[in-house]
Amino acid sequence: MQREIKAGDSVWRDGRALSLPPLRGEQRAEICVVGLGGSGLSAIEELHAAGVNVIGVDAGRVAAGAAGANGGFLLAGLAQFHHDAVARFGRERALGIYTLTRRELDARFAVADSGCRRTGSLRIAAGAEEEADCVRQIEAMQRDGLAAEPYLGAEGRGVLIPDDGVFDPALHWGALATRLRAAGVALYGDTPVQRIEAGRVDAGQGRVLAECVLVAVDGGLETLLPQLAGGVRSARLQMLATAPAPELTLTRPVYYRDGHDYWQQLPDGRVVLGGGRDIGGDAEWRHDDGVSPRVQAHLEHLLRDRLGTRAAITHRWSARVAFTTRGLPQFGVLSPQLFVTGAYNGTGNIFGALCGRALAQLVLGQRSELAQWLA
Repeated sequence: MQREIKAGDSVWRDGRALSLPPLRGEQRAEICVVGLGGSGLSAIEELHAAGVNVIGVDAGRVAAGAAGANGGFLLAGLAQFHHDAVARFGRERALGIYTLTRRELDARFAVADSGCRRTGSLRIAAGAEEEADCVRQIEAMQRDGLAAEPYLGAEGRGVLIPDDGVFDPALHWGALATRLRAAGVALYGDTPVQRIEAGRVDAGQGRVLAECVLVAVDGGLETLLPQLAGGVRSARLQMLATAPAPELTLTRPVYYRDGHDYWQQLPDGRVVLGGGRDIGGDAEWRHDDGVSPRVQAHLEHLLRDRLGTRAAITHRWSARVAFTTRGLPQFGVLSPQLFVTGAYNGTGNIFGALCGRALAQLVLGQRSELAQWLA
């Protein structure tokens, strides 16, 4: 029998006050946003800046899902490596989206946010076949004028993308939620939505009556909106974190094994490592969180044998993310008065924020460059 492993909170949220008051009674607003992760908060920020009366609700707290429990990578582009995105979606769309996400990265790093660091990122090959694919990725990116170069270093051989970076997701989104509340925006947590209708959101002891509803949810999107179940499916992504490991010097975040595994070292020396969804197999397609002995053993193997540290493991957790059959996020008008964005296929830190802002612009009747690429 496999031993049970207890899951806890993510290393990012641990000990941070990201809670919000629950919704009680009936509230009215022009727009109600469901979901207070990166995409939902970005949409609220855009709507508030336009003078819209907006209310935000979440089943948990700020960045309760994957937004506060991911690997902390800030990467340009789609979930697919650029050459794969070009093959699947066409060069114009893949390059258009990459350009927009790169612009968003520039804006993010231009702001004095202590949790954001432009370190570059690495894709490290796990074998000869992946190494050859790294070469194809570099050639395709350089052909399209995107920064990418061969890498050979202590981590291994692969691709260096100098424009990428890392951040503290809970710190970043918690700060945005704090600014929005200080500006008078009503945000409610511990408010699981039970039903969404045209102009109405029911959530147990509370409800919001609004001219339209904007759903901005990643993992579990198909549960909240069952009509999306045919094209959206959620999985849990498992992670762990360690005490400081001074024997390691990992200056950039790493994608390994075609992105199935990933890690970074924080400024204080702690290691944050995740992945192994393929190792877990079909058992990882689920609607609850938690960790499994099989995947955690894989992560420990990477930590001990690949990275070479004996630092104590202090955190184990998982977060649900949603994937789409088409490989692009769910985005746009679902029905009159109901708009949706979500299911970022595992890379929502930059892309999700862009989608949230673009959906808010769509609601406002404004032109959105990203919306045309996601149609």
